Amino acid sequence: MNYLAHLYLAEDSPESLLGSIMGDFVKGSIGNRYPLKIKRGIELHRKIDTYTDSHPTTRVSRNLYSPARRRFAGIIVDLCYDHLLYRHWSEFSDVALDQFISRIYDILMAHRTALPARLATMIPVMIREDWLGSYQDLMGVEKSLSRLSGRVRNGDRLLGAIEEIKLHYRSLEANFLIFFPDLIHFVQNFQRKVPMVTREVK
Repeated sequence: MNYLAHLYLAEDSPESLLGSIMGDFVKGSIGNRYPLKIKRGIELHRKIDTYTDSHPTTRVSRNLYSPARRRFAGIIVDLCYDHLLYRHWSEFSDVALDQFISRIYDILMAHRTALPARLATMIPVMIREDWLGSYQDLMGVEKSLSRLSGRVRNGDRLLGAIEEIKLHYRSLEANFLIFFPDLIHFVQNFQRKVPMVTREVK
């Protein structure tokens, strides 16, 4: 899953939200590098990624893409699923999406110095270009794919992937609506087994 989904699934505390977005930027053993709540947010991020990659429905979504793009199918599906979460937000949350995104941006800026350097430098750009809000339409997904294409080897194969998303849109949407409730249930079970943090809203 990509940024929006990880943030939605995180525990509702600033530290857990930070950990949820740090997951892709912290490699190897976490050790004692971060406070407990951030550490648990990173751990949850990793659990979500593992569950997502192994879920049969996301595998079906990945297999919709052409062989030339199959290596990047996971990235494409993650971005597409964030777009679909945006489109179906009211089915999964009682909080208005613009309110949720605004709060996330406030937290990221307020705690920017606690983030890994590469992520910290990215935050002002994310907010200025409204990455989370841009998922509302496929043009935003296409821009995200374009950004990523310059950061990964053979990333030019991500260019034009939006046409395959459009081609398979209804199937991807149906798959997302099967998968995402399963993912929510998985996260809830994980949190019951490994209590995260007391919920707090600031």
